[in-house]
Amino acid sequence: MIETPPRPARSLGEAVGETIGFTQEGARYLKYEAGSLNPEGSRRYYFYLMLPAIFVLACITIYPFFWLIYMSLHSVDIGGAGDMWNDFRNWTRLTRDRKFQDGWLRLAHYSVLCILFEVGIGVLLAVILNNSRFEKVLVTIFLMPMMVAPIVAGLVWYYLYNSTFGWYHWLLQSAGILGETSILGDRGTAMWGIVIVDIWQWTPLIALITLAGLKRVPRDQLEANMVDGAGAFKNFFQVTLPNLYPFLLIAILLRFMDNFRFIDAILVLTGGGPANSTKILPLYLFDISFQFFKLGRGAAIALTLLIMTIVLGLILVRVFESPAGKVNQNEEGR
Repeated sequence: MIETPPRPARSLGEAVGETIGFTQEGARYLKYEAGSLNPEGSRRYYFYLMLPAIFVLACITIYPFFWLIYMSLHSVDIGGAGDMWNDFRNWTRLTRDRKFQDGWLRLAHYSVLCILFEVGIGVLLAVILNNSRFEKVLVTIFLMPMMVAPIVAGLVWYYLYNSTFGWYHWLLQSAGILGETSILGDRGTAMWGIVIVDIWQWTPLIALITLAGLKRVPRDQLEANMVDGAGAFKNFFQVTLPNLYPFLLIAILLRFMDNFRFIDAILVLTGGGPANSTKILPLYLFDISFQFFKLGRGAAIALTLLIMTIVLGLILVRVFESPAGKVNQNEEGR
């Protein structure tokens, strides 16, 4: 009897999924199925990995959110006498609060001016910088204002606007644009003063995001449109701009949310004056909560800001929805 030789050890290919089979005609073939040397973890395993991050996220977001709702329904006493239910008085008072309503109007005015100028100038800068000879150097220079802390930027511009030794004050006064009053001391120019600071600091962010979008515009679409007779100007509005919609959406969302939150520069420049002409709603919220310590009323104002931020964000997403995405959805619907 002839003994069968022992089978050799399995190769690495067999270990990861090589199998031998036969066709109906009897031909032998080698089938390869990619396998994994490491078993897939269970969902519970991944949940345990994420549990510390979930706990930290809950502590810093979810708990403060529900505590904010609780405070908006109570009269919060910092002295420790206890929080008292006030029958929605914090909310009903907002409907009669003229400063609250004026704060919304000033916030809308401030945000619209900032976003319009920042998007317009930012897109223009991105188009100029795109594929230019000194693109990297110029981008680095233009990003410098964005790296400055808002409180520092406010202090710098406060001295530039100063009516005694401010260079911008002297320049505008010499040109006959400004009278004897300072830029920040006049109700007609104070809002423009804080808008210019915001434009100077955050336009580079819009330009950087738009520049990244310009790098992703398909060349074949541009060339096909040029073959059809489109010039550079027409090509920008027909091809480039629609492809920039997702990037512009991100930029505008970031900026309008920041305008609803950041008050550092405004606190340094005007503090809400003169005559409350620059007291936007977040600044009014700061005064109510941390100067008069009416935390219940402040919580109600903060919740209205949060709700409006979410609503406006959803509207912006619908407005700046990618045209390509709309075409794909219509084709799938058919």
